[in-house]
Amino acid sequence: MDTISRATSHAILTAWIPFKTALGVTSVHSGQDYERATATMNVLLEEIGDNEDHPLAEVLDYLAGQVKAYEDGHFFIPKAEPSAVLSFFMEQHNLRQEDLSDCAPQSRISEILAGKRSISKGIAKRLAHRFNVHSDLFL
Repeated sequence: MDTISRATSHAILTAWIPFKTALGVTSVHSGQDYERATATMNVLLEEIGDNEDHPLAEVLDYLAGQVKAYEDGHFFIPKAEPSAVLSFFMEQHNLRQEDLSDCAPQSRISEILAGKRSISKGIAKRLAHRFNVHSDLFL
């Protein structure tokens, strides 16, 4: 069992160093790490798009978890209903429901804003991408 553990540890280390170098940041402990991680996430989001089965989706999820942990410890974001968050972003960006057709049909946006429908995970991811925020804000 020790031999397997050492071999596994060595295999992880051998894979980790090039991965860390390619990614540029693997943990977020400072403002500089945060900036680098969010920039990397934006690149990954462009590559992945809506394809949750994309091989890089797990890398994006990992990095998003690191960013969220940093945000939780460094930024105060008051709790709000997802529909209120969406309404806030729409107001800040001077958007109408029709302007979010890349995220969901206008009728669905209308139902969300009226509180008649919750925001699905897929729509939350598209809204997060659109507004450059974490998808948890919409869930």
